[in-house]
Amino acid sequence: MRCRQPSLPALVAVVVLVCCGGGGAAETWALPAADELMSGGGAGGPATWRRAASVTVPITILKSAVSEGAVCMDGTPPAYNLDPGSGAGSRSWIVNLEGGAWCNNARTCRLSKGTGRGSSDHMDKAIPFTGIMSNSRAVNPDFYNWNRVKIRYCDGGSFAGDAYNKEYGIYFRGQRIWNAVIRHLLSIGMSSADQVLLTGCSSGGLAVILHCDQLRAFFPPTGSGRQTTVKCLADGGLYLDALDISGGRSLRSYFGEIVAMQGIAQNLPPACTARLDATLCFFPQNIINDLKTPMFILNAAYDVIQISLSLAPDRADPSGSWRACKSKRSACNASQMNSLQGFRDQMVSSVQGFSRSRSNGLFISSCFAHCQSEQLGTWNTVPGGSPTIQNKGIAKSVGDWYYNRAEVKAIDCRYPCDNTCHHIM
Repeated sequence: MRCRQPSLPALVAVVVLVCCGGGGAAETWALPAADELMSGGGAGGPATWRRAASVTVPITILKSAVSEGAVCMDGTPPAYNLDPGSGAGSRSWIVNLEGGAWCNNARTCRLSKGTGRGSSDHMDKAIPFTGIMSNSRAVNPDFYNWNRVKIRYCDGGSFAGDAYNKEYGIYFRGQRIWNAVIRHLLSIGMSSADQVLLTGCSSGGLAVILHCDQLRAFFPPTGSGRQTTVKCLADGGLYLDALDISGGRSLRSYFGEIVAMQGIAQNLPPACTARLDATLCFFPQNIINDLKTPMFILNAAYDVIQISLSLAPDRADPSGSWRACKSKRSACNASQMNSLQGFRDQMVSSVQGFSRSRSNGLFISSCFAHCQSEQLGTWNTVPGGSPTIQNKGIAKSVGDWYYNRAEVKAIDCRYPCDNTCHHIM
């Protein structure tokens, strides 16, 4: 899929997805196009909103973590960006796990090792915080004044691996990075937090699901005196173990390579690995029903990354019959649209058990999109125009769920019923 070149780097997640199987060709996705995410909205127009709705936050390199073996793929220290809270939000924390795909073999991991997705030496020295990370009260009314921290992604395994490839000198230390950075944040004030929200999108959204209960375990248990409310928001991380158009399971094969190479099995939820193969326990649908910590799942039912990685990857489509459909939804024929509707129905089915818990929340939109919580144009109805379900946008839905103002179990009707979406294909 090729998207128009975004004019706002702050609103773009550039994701490198490697087609399943050793040595497969790499596919680069630019998500999403900024002009599709920005509408006028308010005095001063889009430029004014962009300035007011984001803050540029400098990087912090956590050199002390190296002694714990918590390092990026190239052996450099892990990093994070922190914008301190203020006022009533000074004892509340958002911890955001940066996304950025995965690497599944030595070739792809060596490519990542020399970039900001594998080395803190190559990371941007300051990044914008937008959407749920914004410091604008208008855009982010429930979380704008919280301590907001983004843990940078440089392990290629959703912060879950613990291995070392001696032949190529590649460290897979995601779990150690997670532990080291969380302990550091606790030492600089998070231990006294009243409220904590773990968030992330794409591979970061999957990481949220894998680490949600782990984060809760860092805080005193209920009934111990001091009480910290810990909840989790996984955006665009509900990757499905779906049949692809050739009848195979491309994503299962791909995830299996990641789990094996990065030593992830030992860090997966024991409730899952006690009954299923480790690869299957890297799929959220096999984890979410056993979570003890309240979770909100935000996902596009027609997730454009999953369409191209799981449902119709190139290796399952040697004739290229899906190429046009993956680039433009209006180019999909009736049979292809049938497959897309089936994929949507599988996603809805996968959260049925999860949705029965009153503590959990859902917002499954009928959009062709990916990652909606960190974008100015899709997070809130002002200024960009969040997708809405029953007249409620994403920011309001997440806030209502977090603060227990309302139960949120929002699942949209099938495409094309929703005209509030910002489609990116």
